[in-house]
Amino acid sequence: MPTSRKLGRGVAMVGAGMSRFGAFAGKNSRDLFVEAFKEIKKSVDKELDPSLIETLYIGNFSSDQFEHQAHIAPLLADAVGLLPRPATRVEDACASGGVALRQGVMAIASGLYDVVLVGGAEKMTALNTAAVTEALATAADVPYEIPAGFTFPGFYAAMASAYMHRYGMKSKHLMNVAIKNHDNAALNPNAQFGMTIQNWMEGRIASAVKKGKPKPTWSTIWDFLHDESGNPTVAWPLRLFDCSPITDGAAAILLVAEERAHEFTDHPIHIIGSGQASDSALHGRPGLTTIPAAKIAASQAYEMAGVTRDDIRIAEVHDCFTIAEVIASEDLGFFAPGEGFKAAEDGMTARNGAKPINTSGGLKAKGHPVGASGVAQAVEVWKQMRGQAEARQVEMDIPLALTHNVGATGSTCVVHVYERRN
Repeated sequence: MPTSRKLGRGVAMVGAGMSRFGAFAGKNSRDLFVEAFKEIKKSVDKELDPSLIETLYIGNFSSDQFEHQAHIAPLLADAVGLLPRPATRVEDACASGGVALRQGVMAIASGLYDVVLVGGAEKMTALNTAAVTEALATAADVPYEIPAGFTFPGFYAAMASAYMHRYGMKSKHLMNVAIKNHDNAALNPNAQFGMTIQNWMEGRIASAVKKGKPKPTWSTIWDFLHDESGNPTVAWPLRLFDCSPITDGAAAILLVAEERAHEFTDHPIHIIGSGQASDSALHGRPGLTTIPAAKIAASQAYEMAGVTRDDIRIAEVHDCFTIAEVIASEDLGFFAPGEGFKAAEDGMTARNGAKPINTSGGLKAKGHPVGASGVAQAVEVWKQMRGQAEARQVEMDIPLALTHNVGATGSTCVVHVYERRN
């Protein structure tokens, strides 16, 4: 199989938008996608004539289960007035959005289209937690893994346990990732959890006092995070604040052929590398402390882009659980195996650190509407690279950035590299 691939022609991102992420009882995925599309229209510097859009690729894991609505792509196209353009739903579990982005890149690079809308949408909160857990479990190897009692918190708990055994990490180290991502999400107006863990703890204390209950004795966020009443164990060693939430949301980006980018903006963001790989389900792998597909996808993206891991300034990675961010930071080559949790503890991955990761708040705190998450990562990169991330804007120059989107426990991984040229 060839190992070196290049895009047939350049691809540029010229617009990006997303809805608020959270729980919205009165909205479905169409409503959320309309919100994201309205934001994308605002983001295009030289205005967007929707009639120029030639096709849509929509990341969506399971509107079938969450909303009892299949065939969602043409319905979303209709909702934003883009009929009769062809609309294709892309399903690769939690990597659906990232793979939809890759399909859009390839559609332009091949010469088939010049202007492509890539979106992602998921409405998850219409189901209760047990039903959502059951729906998400269908992304695992159902005949082999689910009868053994595994759900996704259990899968990633097993990965965390293996990592702790191999590298000496303690469960408290994962809390550094949660604290960082909540700090970032507190500065993101679209985040589901737009508050720090300190704010969360103070809110819990105030609520207890207001209800006449005993006042919690937490004096620091570490007290709070180590207390089962504030941060209960979900699947040891993972606690509640190690887990991403159930989320409703949508995101969209506009891709165009590089030679036409000037029609939309003088400040495009170029997608110069794309990689995707597959792997067996978790039970079939020789080890649990790495995701091989992520390493392969990253290698492909770096090679296509002609860059190295050291060139990447910021990254949005798939942190469905805190351990997933630690492993991703190593699989992408940012840190050596066994060093990712130490980098988080030392502040290297903080917004003002040497390698900022998940400035948006990540899936952990921004939210994880599974089909939209990979596209929302690209939205954050767009904002950061153009200096439009407002209070969470990193201080360093960002000529190169990366997104990393994982399906299930790593059976799918897709990585993209972005470049700013002016």
